[in-house]
Amino acid sequence: MVKTENSSIKKIGESLKIGGKLSTSPLAVYSCETIPEGAVPMCSLDACVAKAIMLTSINEDQPPLYIGKDTLKGCCPGSMTYLGFTKPLKFIKYFVSTGNEKFRGGEAEYLKAGPEYVEGFLESIGEIKPLGKYLIIGRCEDIENNTDVKSIICFGNGEQIRNLSSIIHFRTKNPFNAINMAFGPSCATFVTYPAGMAEKAPKDTAFVGPVDPTGNVWFPPEYMVIGIPLKIAEGMHEDLNNSFAVKRPQVAFPKTRDNIIS
Repeated sequence: MVKTENSSIKKIGESLKIGGKLSTSPLAVYSCETIPEGAVPMCSLDACVAKAIMLTSINEDQPPLYIGKDTLKGCCPGSMTYLGFTKPLKFIKYFVSTGNEKFRGGEAEYLKAGPEYVEGFLESIGEIKPLGKYLIIGRCEDIENNTDVKSIICFGNGEQIRNLSSIIHFRTKNPFNAINMAFGPSCATFVTYPAGMAEKAPKDTAFVGPVDPTGNVWFPPEYMVIGIPLKIAEGMHEDLNNSFAVKRPQVAFPKTRDNIIS
């Protein structure tokens, strides 16, 4: 496996932060066979791993997170499935759609029109495999050892994510394949899809979202996330200084704006 030098990961993170003018820290997604020194269990922050991940990006003093098959206690069932540690629950197709009296008394999320659409969704993403024994997520700036980083996660407001998306398109010829806003839980948008863990998810594609209203209770309404495969993030790092973000900062980050919303 090709490994990126830790200094390069730090520089990539710096470029993404500059390109999006982010106030949060870009996060690296990778795996280890042993728990990194100082890392804490992902679900010790919150049962929702997506929330724990965002907290790590926001809080500068938050150590790296880890999760493995032997550290799932306290984690939501969805994260166990979408990070590849367990198979989908038998009745999940009903819970995500319109309910079944045999599961939680018919409780449902109404995210899909019926269980058959959940079945189709699960078939469309294919098997989800864990990256390794432990999935690790930490700030790009804090990576100390050479490691096989799979993707990078960035949180920002609408303008910041739009600008990062535009940098992705700096060298694209086909405008339709580079960025995807796919259905799925927040943790899938953050990690599973961009890190290449889902068998049938498109490769070399960044994922914007989350398309998961169940996270609205904690995910800031003005924010979005983009999960970027490392190959794309490397290209963004190389292209930053030639792109509009540096050449035309007044366009990327206007100091004066037309106020069209009263």
